[in-house]
Amino acid sequence: DVQLQASGGGLVQAGGSLRLSCKASGFSFDDYVFGWFRQAPGKEREGVSCISRSDGWTEYEGSVEGRFTISVDNAKNTVYLEMNNLKAEDTAGYNCVARRGTSGPYDYWGQGTQVTVSS
Repeated sequence: DVQLQASGGGLVQAGGSLRLSCKASGFSFDDYVFGWFRQAPGKEREGVSCISRSDGWTEYEGSVEGRFTISVDNAKNTVYLEMNNLKAEDTAGYNCVARRGTSGPYDYWGQGTQVTVSS
């Protein structure tokens, strides 16, 4: 049974930090890309960041570059999103995702974790 279990969201003041975690289980992780999407009320869902488990390449959405860092602990099958200097516009529900290969739709979506940044 494939599961992506996200955690780590919460309420934080602007300028603060949070670390999201996504524990993956139930499938082989070789050649997988893991990522995070977010969706704020009234806005479209957007990709935040992704990372390749095999070679570690990463991508970031422009507004989070330099503030967010994605990483993967292969031994723990866990993906992290370190979020620093948080802004009110980062407020959203964050979902972790996974797909096999470097392109195409994401195959697996986890439940969301809410991040709320107060200004």
